[in-house]
Amino acid sequence: MTDTQTEQPDSQPGDYDPPPSLSLWDAVSIIVGIVVGVSIFKVPMLIFSNVSSPLEGLVAWVLGAMVALCGALTYAELATMHRRTGGEYVYLSRAYGPWLGFLFGWAQLTGVFSGSIGTMAYVFSDYAIVLLKWDQSTGVGLALFSVMLLTALHILGVKTSKTVQNVLTLSKLVGLIMLLSAGLLSGSGESLTTEMPAGGGGFGLAMVFILYAYGGWNDAAMVSTEIHDSKRNVPRALLIGIGLISCIYLLVNLAYLQGLGFAALRESGTPATDVIARSKLLSPTVRGLSVQVIAVLVMLSALGAVHGLIFTGSRLYAALGADHGVFERLGRWHPGLGSPVWSLTVQAMLTSLLILTVGTQAGRDSVNAVVTSVGRQPIPWDNFGGGFDTLLAATAPVFWTFFLLSGSTVFVFRIRQSQADRPFRTPFYPVVPLVFALSCVYMIYSSISYAGDLTLLALIPLAAGVPIYLLSSHNFQLTNSTH
Repeated sequence: MTDTQTEQPDSQPGDYDPPPSLSLWDAVSIIVGIVVGVSIFKVPMLIFSNVSSPLEGLVAWVLGAMVALCGALTYAELATMHRRTGGEYVYLSRAYGPWLGFLFGWAQLTGVFSGSIGTMAYVFSDYAIVLLKWDQSTGVGLALFSVMLLTALHILGVKTSKTVQNVLTLSKLVGLIMLLSAGLLSGSGESLTTEMPAGGGGFGLAMVFILYAYGGWNDAAMVSTEIHDSKRNVPRALLIGIGLISCIYLLVNLAYLQGLGFAALRESGTPATDVIARSKLLSPTVRGLSVQVIAVLVMLSALGAVHGLIFTGSRLYAALGADHGVFERLGRWHPGLGSPVWSLTVQAMLTSLLILTVGTQAGRDSVNAVVTSVGRQPIPWDNFGGGFDTLLAATAPVFWTFFLLSGSTVFVFRIRQSQADRPFRTPFYPVVPLVFALSCVYMIYSSISYAGDLTLLALIPLAAGVPIYLLSSHNFQLTNSTH
């Protein structure tokens, strides 16, 4: 790297800038659409059963918001300093070398990002089956259909995809307002200081589930160059998004507590349905439709998450393809549609492969055959809730490790590029990024403790990326030597 490049991090070879087409509120919609997925309908029971009072549980949600805010403030500096599509891929490549950026992109493509899309697609199909009263065997087909349909909409261009994202997010917010009304106006009268014995995992385990629920806001950094006036609107989008998500989470949990009470919430696996079913403000007919109402709400939330993940993930792989010849096609943008068609297509194919491999019995048997062939025990699918929950448990340590490394680049750039242009500077540096880094360390430890040997399932494809990177680098050097 030359001195000029050190002082001007945006002048790197191979950089490209899709035209800005996202407004501030488009970016906020992407963040909210990704983060407010299905966790808020699943994890409250796990969180409140591990704390001793409603107030302690709400404090844990506030602490989770503060950690997410520390991460958002850190990423705001990185995103405005490195104005290039790709987010963490760019930060890692420039701070630690192209090898780490490549491995990050490879890990997202082969497991982490593709697995997240597949997970949300399966959540959509599960609730669609409940709503439509279809046979469980249609689940795989519905999951595949959602991925293919939303990918096709993205291929049509940013204008179409952002409109769909905004509609899905708005529909989700309308549904949440209905849920809030049913819960908050019920008025159980229970004190927030009601004491009950905490679960075995305690406050620490509750924080693990909360930080998981806040995950996904960082994906907005991958589309930072497509946001109008990115120097100002990227930080705004991150801060507004985190603020809006925090308010939604706190209000929904208050609605659960008001509608059900602390003891009932600790036992409820479907708190949203239970709140509506018990609401005295609704007529018996409306209460009878509660399952269908919540099914639609969760389906919209899942589709919003799938849509946002497809959008941001494709930008990461486009950046990867622009820099590494082995994935050169991923970096091609369609001149008429303005979308990374190859990146979107490959992402959809790999996600579909994961849906079929991990979500079907034949696929699981194939994975077990590979695992046992190297002397390991078969994957305990049922211990982790089945198919894609198992995949997420396996990839969580890799996800949090790269999250930690990405956040740490702010320290590298502060030292190495102290005079570089920083439109936004992380306030209270270095305390804010340190808090974020320590939370990542805690999540790495917790996720490894939870997954155990299952972590190896994610390390195998990650290790396969090393020879691919070496081959790509070797070919790049040979090409340069012939010119």
